Amino acid sequence: MPHRSLTAAALLAGAVLALTGCAQPAAKPPAAAPASDDHGAVADAAEVSEPQLALLTIDPEGGVRQLDLLDETETELGSVPAPERTATDGRYVFADSGEGMSVIDSGRWTWDHVDHFHYYLAEPALLGEVAGRGAATVATTLSSTTGGTGVFFAGSAEAVLLDTRALSQGELVERFRLETAPHDGMVVPIGSFALVTEPRDGVAASVSVVDEDGMPVPGRTAACAEARGTITTRVGAVIGCADGALLATVVDGAVEIERVAYPAGAAAPRATDFAGRDGRPTVAAVAGDRHLWLLDTRERAWTLLAVDRPIVQATAVDDQAQHVLALGADGRVLVIDGASGQTIAQTEPLVAESLAIDAGAPTLVVDQHRAYLNAPAERALYEIDFADGARIARVFSPPTTPAFLAETGR
Repeated sequence: MPHRSLTAAALLAGAVLALTGCAQPAAKPPAAAPASDDHGAVADAAEVSEPQLALLTIDPEGGVRQLDLLDETETELGSVPAPERTATDGRYVFADSGEGMSVIDSGRWTWDHVDHFHYYLAEPALLGEVAGRGAATVATTLSSTTGGTGVFFAGSAEAVLLDTRALSQGELVERFRLETAPHDGMVVPIGSFALVTEPRDGVAASVSVVDEDGMPVPGRTAACAEARGTITTRVGAVIGCADGALLATVVDGAVEIERVAYPAGAAAPRATDFAGRDGRPTVAAVAGDRHLWLLDTRERAWTLLAVDRPIVQATAVDDQAQHVLALGADGRVLVIDGASGQTIAQTEPLVAESLAIDAGAPTLVVDQHRAYLNAPAERALYEIDFADGARIARVFSPPTTPAFLAETGR
Protein backbone atom coordinates (compact mmCIF):
# COMPACT_ATOMS: atom_id res chain seq x y z
CA MET A 1 0.00 0.00 0.00
CA PRO A 2 1.87 3.14 -1.13
CA HIS A 3 1.82 6.04 1.29
CA ARG A 4 4.07 8.75 2.61
CA SER A 5 4.36 9.86 6.23
CA LEU A 6 5.57 13.41 6.86
CA THR A 7 5.66 15.73 9.85
CA ALA A 8 3.86 19.07 9.86
CA ALA A 9 7.24 20.83 9.69
CA ALA A 10 8.16 18.96 6.54
CA LEU A 11 4.79 19.74 5.03
CA LEU A 12 5.40 23.45 5.45
CA ALA A 13 9.05 23.42 4.43
CA GLY A 14 8.26 24.16 0.81
CA ALA A 15 5.41 26.57 1.42
CA VAL A 16 7.32 29.84 1.53
CA LEU A 17 4.84 32.33 0.15
CA ALA A 18 1.62 32.94 2.08
CA LEU A 19 -1.23 33.90 -0.20
CA THR A 20 -3.13 35.71 2.51
CA GLY A 21 -4.52 38.21 0.07
CA CYS A 22 -5.62 35.51 -2.40
CA ALA A 23 -6.33 37.91 -5.24
CA GLN A 24 -9.02 36.79 -7.64
CA PRO A 25 -7.98 35.92 -11.20
CA ALA A 26 -9.06 38.15 -14.03
CA ALA A 27 -11.29 35.47 -15.49
CA LYS A 28 -13.25 32.78 -13.69
CA PRO A 29 -12.23 29.32 -14.94
CA PRO A 30 -15.02 27.30 -16.52
CA ALA A 31 -16.29 24.17 -14.88
CA ALA A 32 -14.54 21.04 -16.02
CA ALA A 33 -15.47 17.39 -16.22
CA PRO A 34 -13.47 14.89 -14.18
CA ALA A 35 -10.08 14.25 -15.79
CA SER A 36 -10.77 10.80 -17.22
CA ASP A 37 -11.37 9.31 -20.63
CA ASP A 38 -13.26 6.25 -19.39
CA HIS A 39 -16.48 8.14 -18.50
CA GLY A 40 -16.49 6.62 -15.02
CA ALA A 41 -16.53 2.99 -16.18
CA VAL A 42 -14.81 0.28 -14.14
CA ALA A 43 -14.45 -3.46 -14.61
CA ASP A 44 -17.48 -5.59 -13.68
CA ALA A 45 -19.84 -2.59 -13.66
CA ALA A 46 -22.77 -2.28 -16.05
CA GLU A 47 -23.60 1.03 -17.70
CA VAL A 48 -27.34 1.65 -17.49
CA SER A 49 -29.75 4.17 -18.93
CA GLU A 50 -30.88 5.94 -15.76
CA PRO A 51 -29.47 6.78 -12.33
CA GLN A 52 -29.61 3.83 -9.94
CA LEU A 53 -30.75 5.80 -6.91
CA ALA A 54 -30.91 4.14 -3.51
CA LEU A 55 -31.02 4.95 0.18
CA LEU A 56 -28.22 3.42 2.23
CA THR A 57 -28.90 3.32 5.95
CA ILE A 58 -26.86 2.22 8.96
CA ASP A 59 -28.50 1.29 12.24
CA PRO A 60 -27.07 2.15 15.67
CA GLU A 61 -25.28 -1.22 15.89
CA GLY A 62 -23.65 -0.81 12.46
CA GLY A 63 -25.99 -2.90 10.31
CA VAL A 64 -25.90 -1.66 6.70
CA ARG A 65 -28.87 -1.86 4.33
CA GLN A 66 -29.61 -0.39 0.92
CA LEU A 67 -33.09 0.39 -0.44
CA ASP A 68 -33.41 0.53 -4.23
CA LEU A 69 -35.60 3.54 -5.05
CA LEU A 70 -36.56 2.14 -8.47
CA ASP A 71 -38.04 -1.21 -7.45
CA GLU A 72 -38.17 -0.70 -3.66
CA THR A 73 -36.20 -3.87 -2.92
CA GLU A 74 -33.90 -3.84 0.09
CA THR A 75 -30.51 -5.52 0.43
CA GLU A 76 -28.63 -6.26 3.63
CA LEU A 77 -24.95 -5.48 3.02
CA GLY A 78 -23.41 -6.60 6.31
CA SER A 79 -22.17 -4.64 9.29
CA VAL A 80 -19.49 -2.15 10.28
CA PRO A 81 -18.36 -0.89 13.70
CA ALA A 82 -21.14 1.23 15.18
CA PRO A 83 -20.66 4.69 13.64
CA GLU A 84 -20.79 8.07 15.31
CA ARG A 85 -21.10 9.96 12.02
CA THR A 86 -21.12 9.31 8.28
CA ALA A 87 -20.26 11.07 5.02
CA THR A 88 -20.81 10.23 1.36
CA ASP A 89 -19.87 11.27 -2.16
CA GLY A 90 -22.96 9.63 -3.68
CA ARG A 91 -21.28 6.26 -4.20
CA TYR A 92 -19.17 5.50 -1.15
CA VAL A 93 -20.36 5.89 2.42
CA PHE A 94 -17.72 6.58 5.05
CA ALA A 95 -18.76 5.45 8.53
CA ASP A 96 -16.66 6.85 11.37
CA SER A 97 -16.69 4.93 14.67
CA GLY A 98 -14.17 7.19 16.44
CA GLU A 99 -11.64 4.34 16.29
CA GLY A 100 -11.28 4.18 12.53
CA MET A 101 -13.42 4.64 9.45
CA SER A 102 -15.29 2.01 7.44
CA VAL A 103 -15.68 2.41 3.68
CA ILE A 104 -18.85 1.09 2.05
CA ASP A 105 -19.21 0.89 -1.73
CA SER A 106 -22.87 1.16 -2.68
CA GLY A 107 -22.09 -0.11 -6.20
CA ARG A 108 -24.05 2.80 -7.72
CA TRP A 109 -22.71 6.01 -9.22
CA THR A 110 -23.20 8.77 -11.77
CA TRP A 111 -20.34 10.14 -13.87
CA ASP A 112 -20.82 13.83 -14.64
CA HIS A 113 -19.63 14.87 -18.09
CA VAL A 114 -21.03 18.41 -17.65
CA ASP A 115 -23.43 18.27 -20.62
CA HIS A 116 -24.49 14.66 -20.10
CA PHE A 117 -24.19 11.82 -17.59
CA HIS A 118 -23.24 8.15 -17.44
CA TYR A 119 -24.84 5.79 -14.93
CA TYR A 120 -23.33 2.61 -13.49
CA LEU A 121 -24.37 -0.36 -11.40
CA ALA A 122 -22.06 -2.88 -9.71
CA GLU A 123 -22.11 -5.21 -6.72
CA PRO A 124 -22.07 -3.34 -3.40
CA ALA A 125 -19.27 -4.19 -0.98
CA LEU A 126 -17.79 -3.39 2.42
CA LEU A 127 -14.25 -2.34 1.48
CA GLY A 128 -12.68 -2.35 4.94
CA GLU A 129 -11.32 0.01 7.56
CA VAL A 130 -9.01 3.04 7.45
CA ALA A 131 -7.01 3.24 10.67
CA GLY A 132 -7.18 6.38 12.78
CA ARG A 133 -8.39 7.77 16.10
CA GLY A 134 -10.97 10.40 16.89
CA ALA A 135 -13.57 12.08 14.73
CA ALA A 136 -12.90 11.63 11.00
CA THR A 137 -13.58 14.59 8.71
CA VAL A 138 -14.12 13.42 5.12
CA ALA A 139 -13.80 15.52 1.96
CA THR A 140 -14.74 14.18 -1.47
CA THR A 141 -14.80 15.34 -5.08
CA LEU A 142 -17.47 15.00 -7.78
CA SER A 143 -15.88 11.82 -9.16
CA SER A 144 -16.09 8.39 -7.52
CA THR A 145 -13.61 6.75 -9.91
CA THR A 146 -10.73 9.27 -10.13
CA GLY A 147 -8.74 11.59 -7.89
CA GLY A 148 -8.64 11.35 -4.11
CA THR A 149 -10.77 11.27 -0.98
CA GLY A 150 -9.48 13.18 2.04
CA VAL A 151 -9.76 11.96 5.64
CA PHE A 152 -8.49 13.76 8.74
CA PHE A 153 -8.50 11.96 12.10
CA ALA A 154 -8.71 14.53 14.89
CA GLY A 155 -7.56 12.17 17.66
CA SER A 156 -4.39 10.91 15.97
CA ALA A 157 -3.90 14.17 13.99
CA GLU A 158 -3.33 12.24 10.77
CA ALA A 159 -4.13 13.56 7.29
CA VAL A 160 -4.87 10.77 4.81
CA LEU A 161 -5.55 10.89 1.08
CA LEU A 162 -7.25 7.76 -0.25
CA ASP A 163 -6.87 6.81 -3.91
CA THR A 164 -10.43 7.00 -5.25
CA ARG A 165 -9.63 5.05 -8.41
CA ALA A 166 -8.37 2.22 -6.20
CA LEU A 167 -11.60 2.44 -4.18
CA SER A 168 -13.55 1.96 -7.41
CA GLN A 169 -11.64 -1.30 -7.90
CA GLY A 170 -12.34 -2.52 -4.38
CA GLU A 171 -8.99 -1.58 -2.82
CA LEU A 172 -8.10 0.72 0.07
CA VAL A 173 -4.92 2.55 -1.01
CA GLU A 174 -3.48 5.55 0.82
CA ARG A 175 -1.72 8.03 -1.44
CA PHE A 176 -0.26 9.64 1.66
CA ARG A 177 -0.61 9.76 5.44
CA LEU A 178 0.78 12.92 7.06
CA GLU A 179 1.40 13.40 10.77
CA THR A 180 0.35 16.88 11.89
CA ALA A 181 0.05 18.76 15.15
CA PRO A 182 -3.22 17.99 16.99
CA HIS A 183 -6.24 19.95 15.72
CA ASP A 184 -9.62 19.43 14.06
CA GLY A 185 -8.28 19.47 10.52
CA MET A 186 -9.17 18.66 6.94
CA VAL A 187 -7.67 17.10 3.83
CA VAL A 188 -9.52 18.49 0.81
CA PRO A 189 -8.79 16.93 -2.61
CA ILE A 190 -8.67 19.19 -5.65
CA GLY A 191 -7.59 17.77 -9.01
CA SER A 192 -4.33 15.84 -8.49
CA PHE A 193 -3.59 17.92 -5.37
CA ALA A 194 -4.99 18.32 -1.87
CA LEU A 195 -5.35 21.12 0.66
CA VAL A 196 -4.20 20.22 4.18
CA THR A 197 -4.96 22.39 7.20
CA GLU A 198 -2.17 23.55 9.50
CA PRO A 199 -2.82 24.60 13.12
CA ARG A 200 -1.78 27.43 15.35
CA ASP A 201 -2.33 26.92 19.09
CA GLY A 202 -4.35 23.78 18.38
CA VAL A 203 -6.76 25.43 15.91
CA ALA A 204 -6.67 25.18 12.11
CA ALA A 205 -5.22 28.49 10.90
CA SER A 206 -4.08 27.96 7.30
CA VAL A 207 -4.16 25.51 4.41
CA SER A 208 -1.23 24.30 2.32
CA VAL A 209 -1.31 22.66 -1.10
CA VAL A 210 0.37 19.25 -1.40
CA ASP A 211 0.65 16.95 -4.38
CA GLU A 212 -0.90 13.49 -4.54
CA ASP A 213 2.17 12.01 -2.82
CA GLY A 214 1.90 14.44 0.11
CA MET A 215 4.80 16.68 -0.93
CA PRO A 216 4.27 20.43 -0.37
CA VAL A 217 3.84 22.70 -3.39
CA PRO A 218 6.08 25.75 -2.84
CA GLY A 219 4.29 29.06 -2.54
CA ARG A 220 0.82 27.59 -2.10
CA THR A 221 -0.37 28.42 1.40
CA ALA A 222 -3.35 30.54 2.41
CA ALA A 223 -4.53 31.82 5.78
CA CYS A 224 -7.85 30.37 6.93
CA ALA A 225 -8.56 31.18 10.56
CA GLU A 226 -10.57 28.50 12.37
CA ALA A 227 -10.98 26.43 9.21
CA ARG A 228 -14.14 24.35 9.45
CA GLY A 229 -16.51 22.84 6.90
CA THR A 230 -15.83 21.83 3.31
CA ILE A 231 -17.69 20.88 0.13
CA THR A 232 -16.85 20.48 -3.54
CA THR A 233 -19.07 22.15 -6.14
CA ARG A 234 -18.92 22.11 -9.91
CA VAL A 235 -16.64 25.17 -9.65
CA GLY A 236 -14.13 24.02 -7.06
CA ALA A 237 -13.41 23.03 -3.46
CA VAL A 238 -14.69 25.20 -0.60
CA ILE A 239 -13.22 25.49 2.90
CA GLY A 240 -14.99 27.61 5.50
CA CYS A 241 -12.94 30.20 7.42
CA ALA A 242 -13.79 32.63 10.22
CA ASP A 243 -13.93 35.52 7.75
CA GLY A 244 -15.59 33.73 4.80
CA ALA A 245 -14.36 30.88 2.64
CA LEU A 246 -11.49 29.76 0.47
CA LEU A 247 -12.33 28.53 -3.03
CA ALA A 248 -9.70 26.31 -4.65
CA THR A 249 -9.70 25.59 -8.39
CA VAL A 250 -7.21 24.02 -10.78
CA VAL A 251 -6.11 26.39 -13.57
CA ASP A 252 -3.51 25.29 -16.14
CA GLY A 253 -2.44 22.41 -13.93
CA ALA A 254 -1.91 24.52 -10.78
CA VAL A 255 -4.08 25.18 -7.74
CA GLU A 256 -5.47 28.70 -7.45
CA ILE A 257 -6.92 29.83 -4.11
CA GLU A 258 -9.38 32.71 -3.82
CA ARG A 259 -10.85 34.23 -0.70
CA VAL A 260 -14.59 34.90 -0.68
CA ALA A 261 -15.13 37.23 2.27
CA TYR A 262 -18.41 37.63 4.13
CA PRO A 263 -20.32 40.81 3.27
CA ALA A 264 -19.21 43.80 5.30
CA GLY A 265 -21.38 44.35 8.36
CA ALA A 266 -23.15 40.99 8.15
CA ALA A 267 -24.11 40.06 11.71
CA ALA A 268 -24.71 36.30 11.72
CA PRO A 269 -22.82 33.22 12.84
CA ARG A 270 -20.34 31.89 10.29
CA ALA A 271 -20.96 28.90 8.02
CA THR A 272 -19.47 25.65 9.32
CA ASP A 273 -21.41 22.92 7.48
CA PHE A 274 -22.19 23.26 3.77
CA ALA A 275 -24.79 21.31 1.78
CA GLY A 276 -26.23 21.46 -1.72
CA ARG A 277 -27.37 19.42 -4.68
CA ASP A 278 -24.51 17.55 -6.32
CA GLY A 279 -22.74 19.34 -9.14
CA ARG A 280 -24.37 22.72 -8.59
CA PRO A 281 -22.46 25.95 -7.84
CA THR A 282 -24.48 27.20 -4.84
CA VAL A 283 -24.38 25.69 -1.36
CA ALA A 284 -26.19 26.55 1.86
CA ALA A 285 -25.22 26.67 5.53
CA VAL A 286 -27.19 27.35 8.68
CA ALA A 287 -26.27 30.64 10.39
CA GLY A 288 -27.76 30.36 13.85
CA ASP A 289 -31.38 29.25 14.01
CA ARG A 290 -32.92 32.20 12.14
CA HIS A 291 -30.56 32.79 9.22
CA LEU A 292 -28.85 30.85 6.48
CA TRP A 293 -25.91 31.57 4.23
CA LEU A 294 -25.90 30.92 0.50
CA LEU A 295 -22.48 30.74 -1.16
CA ASP A 296 -22.50 31.03 -4.96
CA THR A 297 -19.13 29.64 -5.96
CA ARG A 298 -19.58 30.66 -9.58
CA GLU A 299 -20.17 34.31 -8.69
CA ARG A 300 -17.86 34.23 -5.65
CA ALA A 301 -20.57 35.78 -3.49
CA TRP A 302 -22.36 35.22 -0.18
CA THR A 303 -26.02 35.96 0.52
CA LEU A 304 -27.41 36.09 4.05
CA LEU A 305 -31.10 35.19 4.35
CA ALA A 306 -33.31 35.72 7.38
CA VAL A 307 -35.79 32.84 7.67
CA ASP A 308 -39.20 32.98 9.24
CA ARG A 309 -38.78 30.12 11.73
CA PRO A 310 -35.98 28.24 13.51
CA ILE A 311 -34.03 25.75 11.36
CA VAL A 312 -31.39 23.14 12.12
CA GLN A 313 -30.25 22.07 8.60
CA ALA A 314 -30.27 23.68 5.15
CA THR A 315 -29.34 22.53 1.66
CA ALA A 316 -29.38 24.47 -1.61
CA VAL A 317 -31.38 23.02 -4.49
CA ASP A 318 -30.22 25.81 -6.82
CA ASP A 319 -32.87 25.32 -9.47
CA GLN A 320 -34.42 28.15 -11.47
CA ALA A 321 -36.81 28.88 -8.62
CA GLN A 322 -33.85 29.37 -6.22
CA HIS A 323 -35.27 26.92 -3.71
CA VAL A 324 -33.51 26.09 -0.47
CA LEU A 325 -34.65 23.14 1.61
CA ALA A 326 -34.38 23.26 5.37
CA LEU A 327 -35.24 21.10 8.34
CA GLY A 328 -37.18 23.12 10.87
CA ALA A 329 -36.52 22.83 14.58
CA ASP A 330 -40.06 21.44 14.90
CA GLY A 331 -39.29 18.54 12.52
CA ARG A 332 -40.91 19.93 9.37
CA VAL A 333 -39.18 20.03 6.00
CA LEU A 334 -39.41 23.57 4.62
CA VAL A 335 -39.15 24.81 1.05
CA ILE A 336 -37.67 28.29 1.32
CA ASP A 337 -37.56 31.01 -1.30
CA GLY A 338 -33.87 31.64 -1.84
CA ALA A 339 -34.51 35.30 -2.68
CA SER A 340 -36.72 36.30 0.26
CA GLY A 341 -36.13 33.65 2.92
CA GLN A 342 -39.86 33.02 3.22
CA THR A 343 -41.26 29.51 3.62
CA ILE A 344 -43.35 28.69 0.54
CA ALA A 345 -44.23 25.06 1.39
CA GLN A 346 -43.82 22.70 4.32
CA THR A 347 -44.53 19.19 5.51
CA GLU A 348 -46.05 18.06 8.77
CA PRO A 349 -43.57 17.58 11.66
CA LEU A 350 -41.98 14.38 10.33
CA VAL A 351 -39.06 14.03 12.76
CA ALA A 352 -40.14 15.91 15.87
CA GLU A 353 -39.49 12.91 18.10
CA SER A 354 -36.06 12.24 16.55
CA LEU A 355 -35.02 15.85 17.15
CA ALA A 356 -36.26 15.73 20.73
CA ILE A 357 -34.40 12.59 21.80
CA ASP A 358 -30.99 11.10 21.08
CA ALA A 359 -32.12 8.50 18.56
CA GLY A 360 -29.73 9.41 15.76
CA ALA A 361 -29.64 12.64 13.80
CA PRO A 362 -32.13 13.09 10.96
CA THR A 363 -30.35 13.95 7.72
CA LEU A 364 -31.96 15.86 4.85
CA VAL A 365 -30.51 15.05 1.41
CA VAL A 366 -31.61 16.29 -1.98
CA ASP A 367 -31.24 15.42 -5.65
CA GLN A 368 -32.65 17.00 -8.79
CA HIS A 369 -36.19 15.77 -8.22
CA ARG A 370 -36.67 14.62 -4.63
CA ALA A 371 -35.53 15.11 -1.06
CA TYR A 372 -35.04 12.30 1.46
CA LEU A 373 -35.16 12.37 5.24
CA ASN A 374 -34.47 9.64 7.78
CA ALA A 375 -36.52 9.52 10.96
CA PRO A 376 -34.65 7.32 13.47
CA ALA A 377 -37.12 7.57 16.37
CA GLU A 378 -40.14 7.33 14.07
CA ARG A 379 -38.38 4.48 12.18
CA ALA A 380 -39.24 5.80 8.75
CA LEU A 381 -37.69 7.12 5.55
CA TYR A 382 -39.48 9.93 3.73
CA GLU A 383 -39.36 10.86 0.05
CA ILE A 384 -40.47 14.46 -0.52
CA ASP A 385 -41.41 16.15 -3.79
CA PHE A 386 -40.20 19.63 -2.92
CA ALA A 387 -41.37 21.12 -6.24
CA ASP A 388 -44.94 19.97 -5.59
CA GLY A 389 -45.74 21.79 -2.38
CA ALA A 390 -43.45 19.58 -0.25
CA ARG A 391 -45.69 16.60 -0.98
CA ILE A 392 -44.78 13.32 0.72
CA ALA A 393 -44.29 11.06 -2.30
CA ARG A 394 -43.39 7.85 -0.46
CA VAL A 395 -42.84 6.61 3.08
CA PHE A 396 -40.65 3.58 3.71
CA SER A 397 -40.66 1.52 6.91
CA PRO A 398 -37.22 -0.07 7.28
CA PRO A 399 -36.82 -3.18 9.45
CA THR A 400 -34.08 -1.53 11.53
CA THR A 401 -33.58 1.97 12.92
CA PRO A 402 -32.24 4.25 10.13
CA ALA A 403 -29.83 6.13 12.37
CA PHE A 404 -27.69 7.28 9.41
CA LEU A 405 -28.74 8.02 5.83
CA ALA A 406 -27.00 8.50 2.49
CA GLU A 407 -28.51 8.72 -0.98
CA THR A 408 -26.43 6.66 -3.40
CA GLY A 409 -26.31 6.50 -7.19
CA ARG A 410 -26.03 10.29 -7.48
